[in-house]
Amino acid sequence: MNRLLVDTNVVLDLLSGRKPFYDDASKLFSLANKDKILLLVSSLTFANVHYVMRRSHSNTSTRKLLRNFKILVDVCVLNDRITELALNDELWGDFENGLQYYTALENDATVIITRDLKDFKSSKIPIMTAQTYINELLK
Repeated sequence: MNRLLVDTNVVLDLLSGRKPFYDDASKLFSLANKDKILLLVSSLTFANVHYVMRRSHSNTSTRKLLRNFKILVDVCVLNDRITELALNDELWGDFENGLQYYTALENDATVIITRDLKDFKSSKIPIMTAQTYINELLK
């Protein structure tokens, strides 16, 4: 089974209903719900999503949304090793993306799903948008 690390922007597309990206994110998470793929997210993603969602939702509704979302994904620990790797890799100008990348590596992800393709150009793991991944599956 494919193990996909999903970047925060794709999670926000789903949970915020961001158009035009929501439909592809929804299809991706639907595949996970049907046990066709395994979706991984960094624990950092939960913190980032909570922070962003709290701008437009109450704390109670945001937590409820995240509790329901957690059922669809495996949460990967952000640990000392991942932090150390990201801090010491100058190829990752965006530290948060470095954390996501090393979380993917440490958890044997086969693909990283993001809309931020240009910032993951140093990745040794294939990088795709949700739309590209779904299109590849349908071939």
